[in-house]
Amino acid sequence: MTRAKRATPKARLQAVKGVEKAGGSEAVPEASAKAAPMPPDSEVRERPIRRRFTVDFKRRILKEAAACTLPGDVGALLRRHGLYYSNLTSWQQAAAVGLEPQRRGPKPREKNPLSEEVARLERELRKANARADRAERLVVLQKKVSELLGMALEQPNEIGETR
Repeated sequence: MTRAKRATPKARLQAVKGVEKAGGSEAVPEASAKAAPMPPDSEVRERPIRRRFTVDFKRRILKEAAACTLPGDVGALLRRHGLYYSNLTSWQQAAAVGLEPQRRGPKPREKNPLSEEVARLERELRKANARADRAERLVVLQKKVSELLGMALEQPNEIGETR
């Protein structure tokens, strides 16, 4: 089974203009296609673009809303700027706390106050382990040398004294 060929952009353009491919009925002349203008693209976007408002714009709108005294003035203001009442209330709440521009991107992580001490202790532990490992290898070397030379090593007793 063969797959149907996709129409090329040129073929689609000809189909839109009313020109048929070869083998069909009479072709519509080009002049009539130019006479009728194409309607504007009225398709709804897949994902709407989110609006972002600057701090200056928010402050200006809040100031204008505070100046409104007659009934319906706030609604007219919001309609004029294409805003919702929820925008106004959330901006008022933010202004009560302090309306500042928010930093974009990931939030900085707070540094653990004990992390420096943990790192220092880990370095000390690595040094102590390396020192202990060297000491063990030195003891093994001393034992091997004493065996080769036939010398008896002094064995420490339980309280740490040598015999």
